[in-house]
Amino acid sequence: MNNRYKAILTDGLVTCLVIFISSCSTDVSSYENTTPKLDIKEYFTGEFVGYAMVQDYSNKVTRRFCVELNGTWDNNQGTLAETFYFNDGEITYRTWKLSKLANGQYTGKAEDVVGIAQGKQAGYAFNWRYSLSVPIDEDTYQFTMDDWMYKLDEHRVMNKTTMSKFGIDVAEITLLFDKSSNQKTCVKPLI
Repeated sequence: MNNRYKAILTDGLVTCLVIFISSCSTDVSSYENTTPKLDIKEYFTGEFVGYAMVQDYSNKVTRRFCVELNGTWDNNQGTLAETFYFNDGEITYRTWKLSKLANGQYTGKAEDVVGIAQGKQAGYAFNWRYSLSVPIDEDTYQFTMDDWMYKLDEHRVMNKTTMSKFGIDVAEITLLFDKSSNQKTCVKPLI
């Protein structure tokens, strides 16, 4: 087989693979008829905490953290202040400026988010996508975040985020928000 036919065959296989992979991705609208409905504006109001773990590409837990959240809204403009307490002693902060648009759409900006985050709610699910700048040692890297939230009941939301670089998944973050507790601050130090 000559090089021209090999190139055509290779291009065809790559195209089929891309179509197959993209057809497997979930669209948030497939959750439209599910309950309980997750209203981001309603749920992310007030003070509460969440607990999380970070797993690397091999599923090994590499970090754990607690996050304190404080959300306020003025009509359809929201502020969500987050303070992260990692088990290794690191403390970081992020303040989201959120906008609720029509049809379950949201946008957001934060100091370590590159550009504008895009989100959509349907039924009990919310999908949030953005690029995040993460300092590692002396450098800063950009990662693509594919963030999914699922409302479990009146008080709890499960959050699962895939972190990728160049289309390769490098980490996964699993986070549970629980507003049933009166706990407003993280227990320090996190062990």
